[in-house]
Amino acid sequence: MREYKLVVLGSGGVGKSALTVQFVQGIFVEKYDPTIEDSYRKTVDVEGAQCMLEILDTAGTEQFTAMRDLYMKNGQGFALVYAITSQASFSDLSELREQILRVKDTESVPIILVGNKCDLEDDRLISSEQGKQLSRQWGHYCSFVETSAKTKLNVEELFLSLVRMVNKVQQDMVDSRKRRKSKSKGKCTLL
Repeated sequence: MREYKLVVLGSGGVGKSALTVQFVQGIFVEKYDPTIEDSYRKTVDVEGAQCMLEILDTAGTEQFTAMRDLYMKNGQGFALVYAITSQASFSDLSELREQILRVKDTESVPIILVGNKCDLEDDRLISSEQGKQLSRQWGHYCSFVETSAKTKLNVEELFLSLVRMVNKVQQDMVDSRKRRKSKSKGKCTLL
């Protein structure tokens, strides 16, 4: 069974833990209790294959930023979460993405941009189009989804899509290596 290390990142209070607990345990955590670090495991079926997901729910507060490099180094796929009701949480994500790319030392990192709290539509400050636009700006290995941990909207799809993205990035890397290897086989070197 393949294992996947997924990391959920974002500002404090955007619903990272609520999304993770809803996905893993099927319950909605109403009260806000700042997370330091929680790890969850769940077996899922993705495209006919059993997979073990290890989901790291990280701290949103600034005092734990030193731990982030380690999460980022070990993570295979990243959910960058903002609340659709918070401009600041949306703005914070670009810096997080830059940190991930710096730590991973590659642009080929599977990222899902997650607009959470869609059940609070009347309080929306970030449009769906803004989220889609940022996702497109971030490139080929970034997708976008809006969720609600409270109503379960797209919660399962978020994590399953992230696994599919990890598979795609890994397959693209294998294909790229094969192409480079086959190109180099036909060349002679002069000494």
